Amino acid sequence: MSLGRNVVANFLGQGWAALLGLLFVPAYATALGMEAYGLVGAFAILFACMSILDFGISPTITRELARLRAGAHSADSARDLLRSLEVACTVIAAAMALILWILSDVISRNWLTAETLSQSSVSGVVKIMALLLAARWLEQVYRGALQGLEDFVWINVAQAFFATLRWCGAYVVVVYVDASIHSFFVWQVLVSALTMGTLITRTYYILPPGLRNARFSLTALLKVRRYATGMFAVSVLALALTQMDRFAISTLLPLDQLGLYSIAAAAAGGLMQIVTPINVAIYPRLTQLVTMGDQGSLRHIYIRACEWMAFAIVPPAILMVTLPQHVLLAWSGNQELAIHAAALLQLLAAGSLCNALMSTPYAMQLAHGWTGLAVRVNVVAVVVTIPAMFWATSRFGAPGAAGVWFSLNASYVLIGAHFMYRTLVPDIKWKWYAQCVASPLVAALVTAAILLATLPQAESRPVSMAVCVASMVFLYAATGLCLSGPRQLLFRLTKWFRKA
Repeated sequence: MSLGRNVVANFLGQGWAALLGLLFVPAYATALGMEAYGLVGAFAILFACMSILDFGISPTITRELARLRAGAHSADSARDLLRSLEVACTVIAAAMALILWILSDVISRNWLTAETLSQSSVSGVVKIMALLLAARWLEQVYRGALQGLEDFVWINVAQAFFATLRWCGAYVVVVYVDASIHSFFVWQVLVSALTMGTLITRTYYILPPGLRNARFSLTALLKVRRYATGMFAVSVLALALTQMDRFAISTLLPLDQLGLYSIAAAAAGGLMQIVTPINVAIYPRLTQLVTMGDQGSLRHIYIRACEWMAFAIVPPAILMVTLPQHVLLAWSGNQELAIHAAALLQLLAAGSLCNALMSTPYAMQLAHGWTGLAVRVNVVAVVVTIPAMFWATSRFGAPGAAGVWFSLNASYVLIGAHFMYRTLVPDIKWKWYAQCVASPLVAALVTAAILLATLPQAESRPVSMAVCVASMVFLYAATGLCLSGPRQLLFRLTKWFRKA
């Protein structure tokens, strides 16, 4: 399948889902109230916590079904592996939901500090979360299978449909039916159940037919245990690193501060919605090339992917870092929110930018089946970051947590990437640093500095929207001219406009 078509399909499907999320977050916060919306941030923490019990299953499915396309598996062995993993996942999901349901009172009493919502109300929401978390967790298993089979066009059509149903339907429910956080989560459960059933049907429909029915096989699980165990360790450490900021804020600060932080994090998280379409498409392709031993094509596609990653992520990230009030006012229409969340957005966006630049090198590690580096790097990061996160949050509040998040991700780019390149592809390390990191960043920062000196202040939503659109045009042009693939595209577009 065409890698470019897969990337475009991912951008359209996931971009639509991300756009809906960004558009509706301020609406939900207004309709439900900041404290109730803080429970949505708590759900994100719980979902990340439960994801560690994936035991590396989802990325393992993606990798092994990608290797099936490269000839490393038979149809029967691939179907047995999928059946074995889904049985294990179903048991784990049911156990997770039951445990969270039992602990709902403890969580509402000892963790989530609510001022206007009653403890029984918060406990009831946590019980609904338990069902939603189990369904959303199982969705990832089948989505990973479809990604390994490179069924990206169908995945993204389905994702766009269910995202519309999830976000728009929830808005109708909380605005026109019942403006309560309970109704919001009940709707999410119903949509997730429908999504999961659809993904299961599609996965077994496109799997290559076997000579017999799929069956549970302990042998199939043992064959992938090393990679899955490595991914599990990476997931546990990643959870501690990526969710510790929200956990520290929820523990040390009032719930409304978690709500404010969650909104800034949602805006910065939009950057990762740009990253995911490229990375999800490139990972199966890199895995196939590694399996086939095609080093020339592997290096060529990898550098091109890194260039396009930088082109996609650097302009919007630099816009958030340099013009945070304009971005927040254009997004939410709330001047007070834009003022209070601007510093948070700057730090979170800078950290997300560094994280995004490392996503393709990380995909290269996984394509080689090498999880050891990520484990070792993250162990060191956990030892340093967690104490720093709690200290910074207690001393500086939510901006302290955001600052530690940025420092962590900057260290990945400056230190972690070096060890990956030294082991796997040492000949392109400095090409990556110069061509895919330094060059686009310098071009975007210089352009942003010029814009910052000439643009008006964030005073109204229409002005901020115009500023953001104009700035993005200049930032993308400056960044694209520094990267070979995007530069060729810009030249072709220029010629096309001249002819038109």
